[in-house]
Amino acid sequence: MADNTYMLEVVTPERVLQSNEVSFTVVPAIDGELGVMKNHAPLVAALNIGVLRYVDAAGSEKSIAISGGFIEVLDNEGRVLAETAEHGHEIDVLRAKAARERAERRLEQRAENINYTRAEQALKRAIARLKAAGAYSD
Repeated sequence: MADNTYMLEVVTPERVLQSNEVSFTVVPAIDGELGVMKNHAPLVAALNIGVLRYVDAAGSEKSIAISGGFIEVLDNEGRVLAETAEHGHEIDVLRAKAARERAERRLEQRAENINYTRAEQALKRAIARLKAAGAYSD
């Protein structure tokens, strides 16, 4: 391991998405963004829907869209247990844009049969995916 790096692992129920040395990580914690570097104090935090950003050992910034979960940091190892996660380069941008538009249309409707909480969560997931892919615009 390099002098300023630590191990970051991102795991979903389906796969290990990431298991590499990184120098910096920012996660979307419930109370706001949380940054982690080498020698961080031990912690466990709940995560929100959003974008996990990290700088790999080579100095490249990467993004992963996640939809909730937890992060544990202990002994220079960070583990993210996410419900779902996708690297920015894996995301189908057209599909994410279509999901965003569907969710926005649902939220604009005033029908009683619309589950607004579910539509809001779908919108947040679509926006996180677009941000991770570098294709988000207001």
